[in-house]
Amino acid sequence: MTRRLRAALAMGRDMPDKLFSHADRARMERLCNLTSIVLTDFCSAEAIRVLGDIDVLITGCGAPVVDEHVLDRAPSLRVILDVTDCAKSRVDRVCWERGLTVTTAADANARPVAEYTLASILLAGKNVPALRHRYATERRALDPAADHPDIGNAGRSVGIVGASRVGRRVLDLLRWHDLTVFVYDPSLDPAVATALGAHAVTLEDLLVRSSVVSVHAPEVAQTDHLLDRRRLGLLGNGSTLIHTARPALVDFAALTDELVSGRINAFLDVTEPDVPPAGSPLYELPNVVLTPHLSGPLGNELTRLGGSVVDELQRLAQGRPLRCAVSPADLDHIA
Repeated sequence: MTRRLRAALAMGRDMPDKLFSHADRARMERLCNLTSIVLTDFCSAEAIRVLGDIDVLITGCGAPVVDEHVLDRAPSLRVILDVTDCAKSRVDRVCWERGLTVTTAADANARPVAEYTLASILLAGKNVPALRHRYATERRALDPAADHPDIGNAGRSVGIVGASRVGRRVLDLLRWHDLTVFVYDPSLDPAVATALGAHAVTLEDLLVRSSVVSVHAPEVAQTDHLLDRRRLGLLGNGSTLIHTARPALVDFAALTDELVSGRINAFLDVTEPDVPPAGSPLYELPNVVLTPHLSGPLGNELTRLGGSVVDELQRLAQGRPLRCAVSPADLDHIA
């Protein structure tokens, strides 16, 4: 593209202020002709006018699906920059069929999830859930090492289920700690696992050998209830499960039974259903840390997503290859 790029935002009206810092908004306006209208639909006369004159569409939460009808109204559209971790809920596969380039901010999205996971792994090694509850209940001096002789993170075994973007970021963060790390991913070459600082093992072996297990696989047909009742039963007594991925990867009825029994512990940022019913034992179990979707980008972390997209816009304006382009096949493996 030799002329100045023309671009529009398609997302909820409140999203641009959350996603783009003043510096990134100014950067966008230097790089392209950015329409002042934020599209929340693609059918109004105003939206049709905007679509007819853009090269780039920046999509985010609250955007309608970009399908063949939208493409028919946007003859110059060549690139969709999605400001979230996965474009498949907003970008129809026809976009790729018609030769469009689609990028996501999956790498930027992965960072806070990996940070949350690392914190949970280290807190699990200190047996924080149970000791926090006991301290609050007994309100006296405790001797954690006397009651939990294996407490600590020196050489603790950690298992990562899924070498996805998030999974790989977690593996990278774990390099800086004195841990033995296992990874399960059927598509991962053992040599690559070694390069990532982990030992490639089967899922069953990982569950048996790891005292902390964190789930980062994508949600596809093959991973539905990947951790079912039988596999959850392979976790050792006193081990900890960390779940920040898609709820469907874990059989929550079976997991709840395990947690109620007190046999294992959990850090749960996702559940099935999305919000447990008021009477769920997960809210009060001393061996469970239950959080309301805190691991993903929140608050000031959202500007990382916006900044990632503006970086892509800058590459596009300068004629350089885009760094975060995805294919339809990629969408099935992003986690």
